[in-house]
Amino acid sequence: ASASGCGDGHAALKRCLAVLRDARNDSEQFAALLLVTKAVRAGEVDAKTRRQIFDAIGFTFPNRLLTSGRPPPGCPEHTFPALGLTLLACFCTDPELAGHSQILNKIPTFNDILVSPCDPDSTSMIDDVYQCLSAVLATPRGPRELVIKGTVSALCQAYVSCSYGSERALTLLLGLLAVAEAKCWQRDAPHLLAVLSKLSDDFLKAEDMTKFELCEVLPRFIPLSPPLTQDSQGCECLRRLYKGLANILASKLSQSQRDPALKLAACLVQACGSEWIPAGSAGSKFLALLVNLACVEVRLTLEEPDPLEMEGKKEVVTACYVLIEMGIQECLREEKPLLKDRQKMQIMRIMEEAFGAVIFYLRQVKQEQLQDPFIFASVRVLGAWMAEETSSLKQEMCELLPFLVHYAKKLFKEGSQAVRPPQPELVSTEGSGSPQDALRFLLPGFCHLTAEDRPRDILISEGAPALLCEYFLHQWEVLTSQPGSLTPLTSTEMSLQTTCGIFLNLVVTAPDLIRRDKTFSSLMDMLLKSLPLLLPQKDHLVLAANITTLGLMMARILASSAVLQGTQPAKEFFGAAILFLSQAHTTQADAGSDGLAVAVSPAYTSAWADVRELWLLGMQALASCVPLFPWLPQAILQAQWLENLSELLTRVTPASVDFDLIAAFQGVLVELAQASKPCRDMILSHHGREWANLYGMAALEQCLSEQ
Repeated sequence: ASASGCGDGHAALKRCLAVLRDARNDSEQFAALLLVTKAVRAGEVDAKTRRQIFDAIGFTFPNRLLTSGRPPPGCPEHTFPALGLTLLACFCTDPELAGHSQILNKIPTFNDILVSPCDPDSTSMIDDVYQCLSAVLATPRGPRELVIKGTVSALCQAYVSCSYGSERALTLLLGLLAVAEAKCWQRDAPHLLAVLSKLSDDFLKAEDMTKFELCEVLPRFIPLSPPLTQDSQGCECLRRLYKGLANILASKLSQSQRDPALKLAACLVQACGSEWIPAGSAGSKFLALLVNLACVEVRLTLEEPDPLEMEGKKEVVTACYVLIEMGIQECLREEKPLLKDRQKMQIMRIMEEAFGAVIFYLRQVKQEQLQDPFIFASVRVLGAWMAEETSSLKQEMCELLPFLVHYAKKLFKEGSQAVRPPQPELVSTEGSGSPQDALRFLLPGFCHLTAEDRPRDILISEGAPALLCEYFLHQWEVLTSQPGSLTPLTSTEMSLQTTCGIFLNLVVTAPDLIRRDKTFSSLMDMLLKSLPLLLPQKDHLVLAANITTLGLMMARILASSAVLQGTQPAKEFFGAAILFLSQAHTTQADAGSDGLAVAVSPAYTSAWADVRELWLLGMQALASCVPLFPWLPQAILQAQWLENLSELLTRVTPASVDFDLIAAFQGVLVELAQASKPCRDMILSHHGREWANLYGMAALEQCLSEQ
């Protein structure tokens, strides 16, 4: 009766809404509701009518339906919940309603429906659940609520079990991983790994276009953390992906087929380095092929860039950059290398051609293009090449240096306004570092180049020293910004160490620049204040060694500046420098005799390979500083270094002290003996003549013999 009374069309729908609103009993309301949901399912409801439905029944009635138990006589078991879900799916097409707490509270219910066995009568419920979840995902709070309330797990189970609508489960998972990758993996790694296991199995077995379609999907399921290599299921996934990619790349491919494969390979490299590529002949050939294809792609795209075509190729070229960077690392790898020496030489030649194309492309870049994330990616990969290889493309590199300095300066100055590097298809950018730090990737190359005359002159003329000083001050602020203690070893600390290396090159090769450029006075001031703070901290010995040595070598040049004239910061810096240099060596049992041998102090042992050269340079610089600062010998006496050094040299077997160490000690001792009578007397009173003779310190022996 109700059905015939309601008729068809919008007018009928409005009469049904009136019945819903004014119904005297549940049967009248149910009959009207059936027609409303029928209209909703048929797609006959516009936004205005949808709102009228919501205004008529709100969330209360769908909520009742979801929890109603027994269906009407002759109706399927899920009749009431199905009607409730249809109404909620209808409401969810309104973004405002999709983010309502009443919808978000239903997420666990939606999850339960997805993981429950599906009979033919309940497929419409599954469709409605997917519609609701898709709408929630599109709201601001939605992704977080879905992750917290367990939807990732439910979607994974739905996909792995190949239940009704499983492809929609995969689509939703892709959407969630795109915006909350780290949180998804933190909470649901085992379930996501099960999806990756299924996808990788399908990828290996597929013999049609599905294989290439999966290349587009798989990157989203390859986590940066936790590493896939840490458990057997992850390793098995990697094995399948390697075999599947090896099959693809060994075939003749169109561009549309090759590009997704290269992007998938790059994603695996970002997550696992080269660990997913097996050792042996097949693995080394695959790696060489991968890098070769990447280099060819870079050359084809960048040597004759077509502006329109270029735009569509940036993503795959960025992926190729990742593969090339892996190629650089593998060519340098000495322990268990994947590549044979002959392959390394071939790859280095091919990469050189690719980097010639990168340099050519960057030289065409216009001012208005500098914000393009692809430029950042190109500079970054060039930085990786410059860090390891500066002998090739030297002329081209020198011509590009003005651009690189200008670009790094622009991004550094603009800071937060810079854009993220293009990695949407490779990894989630969630939590990734600030992209304006192009200098971080250029520093190792600049360190090599400042040791050579021509590139150093170009860098100086382009204002690189002032930029590097400013950058150093900024990075120090970043490192010390956490109260209480310095952060553990990070890219920030590595950047500070490498910048110190550049400054050391400039101190040695361009001392006049240090004297005349006021930015180095600011740097000196900062070094004086930073070392006393840094030295007591654990795990920062290499940076402390860099700052000690750089500070001492700059003090030698800037000895007349006001900040070094016996000021408190200067005395505290030299006190810390003396502490660092004096505590590097101790005694230990000599394996070759019953006596003692000189040894590196335990606190220095783990870092000594990186610290040794800096320590020797620091000793030379300290010796040069002694005659320049009249108050310095007294500081060394107060530190009791002379007594401790005398005791060390008296106790150990002379054969255990290498020549470099003897020369370093003698350099400082001679300057102290010449500059300070109290120091000379202290050395003599501790048998200085005897051990000077014993260790062949002729200059010290002569100095101590003079009246």
